Amino acid sequence: MTERFRVVGGARLRGEVEVVGAKNSVLKLMALALLAEGRTTLTNVPAIADVAIMAELLRRLGVDVEEDPVSGVIVLDVPDQLGHQADDELVRALRASICVLGPLVARVGHAGVAIPGGDAIGARGLDLHSAGLEALGARVHITRGYLVADAPRGLTGADIRLEFPSVGATENILAAAATAQGRTVITNVAREPEIADIIAMLSSMGAQISGVGTSRIVVDGVETLRPATHRVVADRIAAGTWAFAAATTCGDVEIVGGVPEHLDAPLTSLAEAGCLIERTDRGFRVACADRPRAFDVATLPYPGFPTDLQPLALTYNAVANGSAMVTENLFEARFRTVQELARLGADTQIDGHHVMTHGKPVLSGAPVEASDIRSGAALVIAGLVAERATLVSGIHHIDRGYPRMETTLRQLGADVTREADHEP
Repeated sequence: MTERFRVVGGARLRGEVEVVGAKNSVLKLMALALLAEGRTTLTNVPAIADVAIMAELLRRLGVDVEEDPVSGVIVLDVPDQLGHQADDELVRALRASICVLGPLVARVGHAGVAIPGGDAIGARGLDLHSAGLEALGARVHITRGYLVADAPRGLTGADIRLEFPSVGATENILAAAATAQGRTVITNVAREPEIADIIAMLSSMGAQISGVGTSRIVVDGVETLRPATHRVVADRIAAGTWAFAAATTCGDVEIVGGVPEHLDAPLTSLAEAGCLIERTDRGFRVACADRPRAFDVATLPYPGFPTDLQPLALTYNAVANGSAMVTENLFEARFRTVQELARLGADTQIDGHHVMTHGKPVLSGAPVEASDIRSGAALVIAGLVAERATLVSGIHHIDRGYPRMETTLRQLGADVTREADHEP
């Protein structure tokens, strides 16, 4: 049965929300467990759909996975002998499954991963993944819809420069280089906190890695890695979502577990627009007594403004005071949110990879559909500042990134319910 959210506008969000482990990190950490035989334990794991999909993918590779969504703990018991092919059925549902490629080719010497699916936000080529693994000595090719990598004689360290600081390519190369023979130097790497989290787990498994947080990482390969216990870093995108939710609804929300240093660009923009941004003992607080000002956004790799928060910025600007331009520099199809906001009465115009928005005091409820995780979150928040009810379909996307979002919103004072999706 498909479901949707019924969102009734008018509430200012107030209270506190707890941020758990990062979706953009935990899936990759689960894949890293493949590098070491034995029991690896992850804590602070979010209870989201994508974790369940990744768990099933690992089971089909031979891993025994024990999940406890209540405590946020996953135990991955990795056998001596692993499968090497990630099947099409699961990979098409979860683009992050490409992250098993590096660990599998390093551990097994062979890997086949179906060309991934996931969110509809534009083309995201795998050339950087392939080039990085080839530099380490693997043979990489595509056959019958699978990206296949072979390294029967193992991998050897190399100097690798990424043409673009791709998060996924950085992750796969790090995983593969950890047990490669010799030294690997990777330049122009992604610098996201999730990359630092991956390096921290690899280090606890025995990897020798330096340069965390910089654009140049050095990996001295070790012969074997060991299983480890690791706590997943806080989800900065979820924290940013709740920050924009508080600002958009002129609310007052403490984001418990959020790390403000991971959100410097968006939080600085919100502060300059008139919102109160306050560090607390447990995270940070976002409050806005009056209608805040619109502000320009240009998405960039970390530490720039995150592309994952761009849809939230669009919704914010749709009701903020004034006009602003949002520029998307990373994914060409990430403006699908715009046409749905227009259904709610937002005054927006698209020009290439720019969107000009003229803020209105209030939107008007209507049926809308989420096209990806962050678009869905943005449309739910738009419903909170719309007259009458907004019906948000496609909420399976939202469930992939936010555990029971409607429950959290009700705890903050919103009127949001989950119901069967049918004609309004």
